Amino acid sequence: MRDDLALTMGQRLEGCVTGLSHDGRGVVPLGATVAFVTGALPGERVQLRLVHRSRRHWHGALEELLAAAPDRCRPPCILAESCGGCSLQHWEVASQRPWKRQKVVEALQRIGHFSDVDPRVAMTLGQGDGVGYRNRAILPLERREDGRLRAGYYRSGSHSIVNLNRCPVLDPRLDALIAPLKLDLEASAWPVDRHLSEGGGLRHLALRLGHHSGEVLLTLVSSRIDLEGLEERAQLWMERWPQLVGVCVNLQDRPTNALMGPRTVVVAGRGWLRERFAGLDLEIAPDTFFQVNTPMAELLVPIIQQVLADQPQGLLIDAYCGIGTFGLPMAAAGWRLEGIDVGPASIALARRNAERNGLSDSCRFHEGSVGELLADRLSDCDALLLDPPRKGLEPQVLATILAEPPRKLLYLSCDPATLARDLAQLAGDGGPYRLASVQPLDFFPHTSHVESLAVLERV
Repeated sequence: MRDDLALTMGQRLEGCVTGLSHDGRGVVPLGATVAFVTGALPGERVQLRLVHRSRRHWHGALEELLAAAPDRCRPPCILAESCGGCSLQHWEVASQRPWKRQKVVEALQRIGHFSDVDPRVAMTLGQGDGVGYRNRAILPLERREDGRLRAGYYRSGSHSIVNLNRCPVLDPRLDALIAPLKLDLEASAWPVDRHLSEGGGLRHLALRLGHHSGEVLLTLVSSRIDLEGLEERAQLWMERWPQLVGVCVNLQDRPTNALMGPRTVVVAGRGWLRERFAGLDLEIAPDTFFQVNTPMAELLVPIIQQVLADQPQGLLIDAYCGIGTFGLPMAAAGWRLEGIDVGPASIALARRNAERNGLSDSCRFHEGSVGELLADRLSDCDALLLDPPRKGLEPQVLATILAEPPRKLLYLSCDPATLARDLAQLAGDGGPYRLASVQPLDFFPHTSHVESLAVLERV
């Protein structure tokens, strides 16, 4: 067994992959430590090169595959090894899904301290082969010194763009737009400066598609709107692609990593697209949240309905409600709905979507802090639906729920670690709930991400 102290940067070693890290890198034991190796799969024997040392482990580069796993496959994307958008394209989707379930189980055991949780975590639900599912793309832009335009996702662990002309995980109707739009932006005289280091300009190209409607929104994320010939170019785009219903500019002039700013200007057409979702007509804007995998999001709706079917319909509070994606189908099924979200654009669309579907009488939407607004409403709440961002629940939200827990709680999470952390307080020792079930969902095939719906019942 190797002594960790004998390992050195650049050293080449052979080893067997025993598992995957939380972000999908192969774990190779090296004596008292381990190396995380991008591109390596469980069961494989590899030659690796040590490239970086962290406090507790090493990072390794895959030099040679000595013995391949039987479920290794050819990636659908030619840029899979360099692009950081997907990390598991070399692994069959059928193998990715059991690993994602185990990832949820291990987070609940290690972080949440749920020792007997395994039987309560269902098999991961998924659809298809994992390509062509994304209804949204946000591509960073940069212009080289020779005037050529680069657009693509970042290389893993960096802000270096991997230039692309197509992306197989995008819906083909969006994928077909990337190359011609790049050529048009390259031919324009518009400044491109995503880091705001030379006076600003274009930062990202954003595309959004209605999966069922086929409508497309094109948004240029820019620090400035004074782009010469913008209106004429927008009209040409809309004439060229009849499915394009709007061209917008989102103004993001802050030197941060935030993808979009608070103000969006419609240049041509309209600033929203129509989508048919779970039997409802929805309006979706370029700067509001909507699940990127429409079929999987629709698959979740009857699961939520089934969870709530065992109690009389009353008041459902949808916290972090967005545009009403999951709350409005429950209102259509007979629940009274109150939605809370901090985003004014999302709340405005949620109200419009309720009106569009004849649900205004049974729905109320409130803009503001979830922690502050939730406290005044839980006393009458029969069921609570939570769909927080990746960072999980704020301490104020947790404290409010613990003080006045509704009978049933549904927690939709995109991060097993923060889910486990929050469930430890809600359903751990001394908590007001018991963890009834967890349903992992493969919303993001070929990545290490997994969505989970946890169902909690009051004890």
